[in-house]
Amino acid sequence: MADHDGDAGAFEELAVPHFARLYNFACWLTQDRASAEDLVQETFMKALKGFSSFRQGTNFRAWMYRILRNTFLTSQAGLKASVSIDSDDAPPEPATIETPESVLLARAEQETIQTALKELPVNFREIILLCDLEEMSYQEISQALGIPIGTVMSRLSRARRAMRALLAAGIEEASR
Repeated sequence: MADHDGDAGAFEELAVPHFARLYNFACWLTQDRASAEDLVQETFMKALKGFSSFRQGTNFRAWMYRILRNTFLTSQAGLKASVSIDSDDAPPEPATIETPESVLLARAEQETIQTALKELPVNFREIILLCDLEEMSYQEISQALGIPIGTVMSRLSRARRAMRALLAAGIEEASR
């Protein structure tokens, strides 16, 4: 790859493949489609503006996620982090042979997981999403969040424990 300093073409080549995943992550963080669109747009503008500071050979994906996260955390949405997500905005489910019962169970399970994720503090929600949804390595998460790998592992462990507790509480509540 050629030297990228100030080269919008090089930025586009690197950034565009990450757009959909960044948008998906932004939707989970903001819990609102319009806010997610604004967040991703602002992230891309900041990334393009600061592209000359990107060090070639480092992880571009982690760099973009870090910009998105920092932008979110300094935004009003990030400060509040309490906007709800509409069930119509849920990601499409995979195509399978479905029965009315399986559709109902899958929808209930998805709603339970979304509800539990909403209840988590942002620092727990983002680490679960980066690891489990975005399938980032601990190293990439460390770079994206600007925290040591040991902190990634311990925070992920605490986040998963909190998620399990919320899901268990939700299941108990539903069975009453």
